[in-house]
Amino acid sequence: MTTPHDGDRDRQDPVPGFSPPSEGWSPPPEEKHAPGPGGGSNGLAVAALVTGIAAVLLFWTAIGGVLLGIAALITGILGVRRARRAAAGRSTMSLIGAVLGGLGLIGGVLVLMLGVAIWNSEEFGNLRECVDAADTQEELDQCDRDFQDEVEN
Repeated sequence: MTTPHDGDRDRQDPVPGFSPPSEGWSPPPEEKHAPGPGGGSNGLAVAALVTGIAAVLLFWTAIGGVLLGIAALITGILGVRRARRAAAGRSTMSLIGAVLGGLGLIGGVLVLMLGVAIWNSEEFGNLRECVDAADTQEELDQCDRDFQDEVEN
């Protein structure tokens, strides 16, 4: 069964206000723009900046400062290299992310070294031994007082 509109598909009535292109017409060529300074997309730059800021803010957690600092350094260096090859822009953002990552890394390493030094100190070793030997809350309190006296002297 056919409907009255089936034959309309084959018919080519001109659309009012539209004239078909002439035979020699071709669409204009697409313009390709190379990213200029600061232009283009550089996801590594954004990643470096975000991880660099996080590394500086979380350096006191040692692990956060070290891991995020390394990530920011790597992504920052790769972002700067990509920007210099003119594949993307934002080399300044990458550089700032790498610097912040380096600062977070240094801070994280210092906090980690401080924690290891405290953990391996004689005073802290004495506290661990005392706490291990303590059976009551009074003995634990005495361990705390002894530790504070050792640290102060």
